[in-house]
Amino acid sequence: MTDRVALLEQRLRAALAPEALDIVDDSAAHAGHAGAREGGHFTVRIVSTVFAGKPLIQRHRLVHAAVADLMRREIHALSIVKAQTPAEARSSIPGT
Repeated sequence: MTDRVALLEQRLRAALAPEALDIVDDSAAHAGHAGAREGGHFTVRIVSTVFAGKPLIQRHRLVHAAVADLMRREIHALSIVKAQTPAEARSSIPGT
């Protein structure tokens, strides 16, 4: 785990208390990209009860707010592929 991933994980866990959190460092795929010098590229999947009753855009705003101070310095790009409640995450698993 890189320092940036650990920092990102720390911020997300503190702010959103996720039941599940996956962070992928995609920075190597963006080597040479002009923005790559200002921070890494990351993909996040997060499951939290904090998202209950909130539309997708508000969920994404909560994630971005949790790491706002890292943007442009440690994070150049953040892709949120899933921001689900525990019930939504369970219902997306086949056979549950």
